[in-house]
Amino acid sequence: MDASTRISSPSDALLHLVVVTTLMLSHGVHPMPVPTDVPMCTASEPAQYSLTFTGKWTQAAFPKQYPVYRPPAQWSNLVGVTHSSDYHMWQRNGFASNGVREFTEKGEAWTLMKEVEQAGEQIQSVYGIFSAPAVIGGTGQSNTVVEVFARHSYLSFIVRLVPSPDWFVGADSMDLCNGDQWKDSISLELFPYDAGTDSGFTFSSPNFETMPQDKITQITSSFPSHPANSFYYPRLKHLPPIAKVTLTKIRKTNQIISLPVKPTESNLLLTGNEIENNLIKTPLDCEVSPWSPWGLCKGKCGDAAGLQYRTRYVLVHHANNGAPCPLLEEERKCVLDNCL
Repeated sequence: MDASTRISSPSDALLHLVVVTTLMLSHGVHPMPVPTDVPMCTASEPAQYSLTFTGKWTQAAFPKQYPVYRPPAQWSNLVGVTHSSDYHMWQRNGFASNGVREFTEKGEAWTLMKEVEQAGEQIQSVYGIFSAPAVIGGTGQSNTVVEVFARHSYLSFIVRLVPSPDWFVGADSMDLCNGDQWKDSISLELFPYDAGTDSGFTFSSPNFETMPQDKITQITSSFPSHPANSFYYPRLKHLPPIAKVTLTKIRKTNQIISLPVKPTESNLLLTGNEIENNLIKTPLDCEVSPWSPWGLCKGKCGDAAGLQYRTRYVLVHHANNGAPCPLLEEERKCVLDNCL
């Protein structure tokens, strides 16, 4: 394999670990009993797929608290596994492992890789690990190649939202096989999940550990039901997809799969899918603070009444034809005090 021995960045280190671990797992896989309660893949030959991850995290589609700096909206490396039906990297309504916790909170994949490697050695349910480079903006694409076998026809992956408390997108146990045939292509719209390990409501929330740990849940336009939540859009029935993954079967060759290339200007150009997503404009209503207390009653002694005022300020400006802000100041008549 044409892989450099010099590790120059965290992304390089992750890709190096993925390659080394994949080789260890692939050499250690032996026949294993297949559960009888799931469809069995009987494809006679392995298959290779081109996997494309597309970020669709735009400010138009997700205007509330959209991260524009320190850091701006972006995606972590994609980390995935090919496996049998008895393995789960993560599960909706299940508890995140320590590896998933570290990856979703900090973007660190070392513990997750060790968990995958251990599953491959102990119960031989994992065939290989793969990775795709990080997408350096809210929109963009990242690509890699994945190989699957009949006994390990399932694919799972995870990608962290950056910045976020512990939010991610991913897939759990996508079966690429249909009987004795490999599926030609699969396309899946992705929505955000909460790993249940950090209680932050916003993209830039400080670390606040969830005690006790919650289960992994999907974030929706109304859940968590709190106005501070960065994905809280009560006017929407459903959030627009924040990302997409596409798998396309490719002709198998005898060449060794090379490391996925790093993102370049050419493979980060907007595609038709992203242009389509840019047309999505989620309405964002104006949000204002509670009223301040009424101020002092002001006026001239001898007048029938004075005036006093109260104010409020804008918390979130409206966008994309959302409800505009109401009046920010009110006045009312009052009785003057301290007049002789």
